[in-house]
Amino acid sequence: MGYMLAFILFIACFLFGMTWLRTGLFNLASDNIRRWLHYLTHTPFRGVLTGTVLTALIHSSSAVMVLTVGLASSGMIPFRQTIGIMLGSNIGTTFTLEMFTLNLNMLIIPAAVVGTILLLFGSTNGRSLGMTLVGFSLIFTAIMGIQRLAEPLTHHPAVKGYMENMDRHLFLALLVGCFLTAIIQSSTVVTGVAMGFLAAGSIGIDTGIAVMLGSNVGTCITAIMASFGGGREAKLTAYAHVWLNVIGVGLFIPFIPLLTRGVQALASSGDMQLAHASVIFNLVCSLMVLPFASGFARFVERIHGPKG
Repeated sequence: MGYMLAFILFIACFLFGMTWLRTGLFNLASDNIRRWLHYLTHTPFRGVLTGTVLTALIHSSSAVMVLTVGLASSGMIPFRQTIGIMLGSNIGTTFTLEMFTLNLNMLIIPAAVVGTILLLFGSTNGRSLGMTLVGFSLIFTAIMGIQRLAEPLTHHPAVKGYMENMDRHLFLALLVGCFLTAIIQSSTVVTGVAMGFLAAGSIGIDTGIAVMLGSNVGTCITAIMASFGGGREAKLTAYAHVWLNVIGVGLFIPFIPLLTRGVQALASSGDMQLAHASVIFNLVCSLMVLPFASGFARFVERIHGPKG
């Protein structure tokens, strides 16, 4: 029971850290974000670059999607210009996962100290930077804690049995990733937790990949919620995000064994393998759709447009 409570505490620490990190970065860039989204989405390729950079900076594809739905709802950008942004946001979110694989534990305490000082005595931008640094320290504290707890947690009969079921039934792992992401509202957090268990050797890489794929479906709930009451353009943007992720995950499921072998050849540790798998999945899906972005937009309009 003590391990389970500690695990829940580290999950909360992870969530809190992610919130502070992306809020701090968002505040530092908020004056320019809307202008960037408006002027840098005239073509799908420019939209992809914009979505990638913004998501890499904010560390939240969900936040970028909420902004995109809001801009489409307000009429600042048409629905068809949102396709490139969502393709880029899927690519940009992989930067966070790759960052998690770096050994940055030595920076936890300095970041927390400097961040706290800036929060107490800094200017407006200084406090935003302080939030970013404190969020960074909380995230890596949580990751370190999850990795240390993962192995003893798997000896708990209930947890061990559940993980064994996920290893035997990848569809169950996919559902877990989807369900947890829909609740937590962050595919990065769910995939980060899976990386912690992989680093401890508690689950197999194919199970981790299935959780990651499921989290990409679960993250669609954020765009759907943001589109409520937002009008036709906002709803089309949310529908496009759902179609993009569901089709991409559906196409990748049969190739999980192949993807597993590929990432095992690229890295030795499980957490790095999963981070690389996320990069491959999101890059392939986005680059496959990019040449047909206009056609994809017309498809979504044809399916959902009349229902506006």
